[in-house]
Amino acid sequence: MTFPLSTYGFGSAPIGNLFTAVGDDEARATVDAAYDAGFRHFDTAPHYGLGLSERRLGAALAGRPRDSYTLSTKVGRLLVPAPAGGPAGRDDQGFDVPADLRRVWDFSRDGVRRSLEESLLRLGLDAVDIVLIHDPDDHWEQAVSEAYPALAELRDQGVVKAVGVGMNQSEMLTRFVRETGVDMVMPAGRHTLLDRSGAEELLPLCLERGVSVLAAGVFNSGLLATHEPSGTYDYAPASEPLLARARRVAAVCERHGVTLPQAALAFPLRHPAVASVVVGVRSADEVARNAALVARPVPEDLWADLVAEGLIPG
Repeated sequence: MTFPLSTYGFGSAPIGNLFTAVGDDEARATVDAAYDAGFRHFDTAPHYGLGLSERRLGAALAGRPRDSYTLSTKVGRLLVPAPAGGPAGRDDQGFDVPADLRRVWDFSRDGVRRSLEESLLRLGLDAVDIVLIHDPDDHWEQAVSEAYPALAELRDQGVVKAVGVGMNQSEMLTRFVRETGVDMVMPAGRHTLLDRSGAEELLPLCLERGVSVLAAGVFNSGLLATHEPSGTYDYAPASEPLLARARRVAAVCERHGVTLPQAALAFPLRHPAVASVVVGVRSADEVARNAALVARPVPEDLWADLVAEGLIPG
């Protein structure tokens, strides 16, 4: 389907306190800066900070013309009260929030509807535009037999405009595109300068079927976020071979006056199936840096040189 999305979207896991805490005022300033910079798609999920991301995003967007942006949230994890005497402090999924709630996997029809209703309450909205089935890696049967049909029914009723799936892998996303009528997929980290697995089957099939691709995780959780590669790859310490490969890519970029994060943001859009690149940001300064990067043109010769050196496929 053709669905109006801004070229770059706002990923809201960081304002749900992913890894480190962000204050309410800073979270609002980040959303405001993104909107002012032209971001018009905002993505969130109950998973992000046990609902904190949804609450902050909804509060920050309140008062904005509802038809001026699109918003996506996700289903598959219900938030329920943590048992008395349970673990205190930061939650166990990397979010710096009190663990007074816990996540329960639920891809049932009732679970999906309940999850969406609770998300709307946290967002302070009557409806969202897009609902994505979130990380159903170990729940294929229930996700395809209950979650997808429930969302497709809501789409047919006009309650939501589009439904899809978001995952950190491309194989099951490909299966969803083949076997269901999803409108879009969000492969996280699977169509980047260092991981092109999504381009093998998923992206060509999406192009053939008219399924929009929201490319997320384009920095592979940090390794491509700075011109001198360091940090994590898919949320684990980057291996030396990956660091070496990223450094080789950065060296080619440098010859063309391009930084590694600039190339990482531009690369996914080279495939015609990609409708939007969703970037997680935690501060107004990060928004400004990313906006400056995407405003700079990337020379076509850069991609040709990366192909010639075997760093990206031709």
